[in-house]
Amino acid sequence: MAVDTKNRVFVTGFGIVSAIGCNIDETFTSLQQKKSSFGKISFLETKLKTFPVAEVKKSNDELRVIANLPENKSYSRTFLLGIIAAQQAMQLAGLKTAQGVLGATTVGGVDLKERNYNKLIELSGNEQIKKEIFPWLELANCTDQIANFFNIKTNVTTISTACTSSANSIMLGARMIRNGMINNVLVGGMEALSLFSLNGFNSLEILSPTGCRPFDENRNGLTIGEGAAFLVLESEKSIKGKKIYGEIIGYANRNEAFHQTASTPDGTGIAMTMRHALKTSEIKPEIIDYINSHGTGTVINDMSEGKAIGIVFGKKIPPVSSTKAYTGHTLAAAGAVEAVLSLLAIKEQVILPNLGLENVIEELPFIPQREMKNTEIKHVLSNSLGFGGANSTLIFKKV
Repeated sequence: MAVDTKNRVFVTGFGIVSAIGCNIDETFTSLQQKKSSFGKISFLETKLKTFPVAEVKKSNDELRVIANLPENKSYSRTFLLGIIAAQQAMQLAGLKTAQGVLGATTVGGVDLKERNYNKLIELSGNEQIKKEIFPWLELANCTDQIANFFNIKTNVTTISTACTSSANSIMLGARMIRNGMINNVLVGGMEALSLFSLNGFNSLEILSPTGCRPFDENRNGLTIGEGAAFLVLESEKSIKGKKIYGEIIGYANRNEAFHQTASTPDGTGIAMTMRHALKTSEIKPEIIDYINSHGTGTVINDMSEGKAIGIVFGKKIPPVSSTKAYTGHTLAAAGAVEAVLSLLAIKEQVILPNLGLENVIEELPFIPQREMKNTEIKHVLSNSLGFGGANSTLIFKKV
């Protein structure tokens, strides 16, 4: 890809499905009401039912109806969440198709495999089973099916970089527009609850038994969530008087390669990513009005991210909060979910609260925002931190 030019990148549409709402209005109402989504799991058979999750309280059939998809077909739950968010984004942007779709997921259609494993083994020679279910088992198929739905023929890509996946899909789309390769693109991520992710994080011993409490001194782990969010990005040539919900002015992805699942304890790797994003945006740290942090509620993440924020912003730290106490950690979808929440903060001119915060980590150089606050918001920085030290930062601007 060529060196980034100065072509501007605007957000003309966005959509979201999560445990706190199946559209923008429901989501913002939950944010206002400080409504956490944590509860018992309903749609996944698991031995880990004592752990709270952030589950979308809609069955697959209910999601299919919302998406207005044909009956009597097999659909991955990941795809159903993704297509609903994508439909919302495209409708808001007034587009029927786009010049590309960059999706993100880590589980893809694994939920279909988990629910139908025995059936798949028994009927592995059944051509109908192969036709209906087998394609969903390929990670990129969810994005491919979204592309098919909108008749998108080019630039169809799936990114899977753990918890930074959808932030990186947004960054890639922004770079493609900034370099004049395309004029519009659908970007985002989707993730359904699965045994794969739930068991995986349990094996790391970082699932919270009570529900995550980002930046709290007594935090005890993360809470897995599910959901999807998509954005429509367009160039200045393409917007044609459309309503603009924000501009992407900065982004960065850096791999600190410190540990397979953890960031550097002193925060230097995360700080490097934020600094590079600020450099690409050509603004100084003090211009940022709000930081939507990664804030998972794990012992290591919150401390290292908190230190990184102190390194970058010094004594002038803007308001900070994590929204994962609302939505849970939606893994590959987290970057896009929090991008939409960042755009909502700009749209509604509010700082979003950090739920579940009782005793702030003593070493933190800031006190996270406890209440929703109306204030002028022009620039929002959003962090997504992933396994292997792959960290991403996005910066949004009010237009």
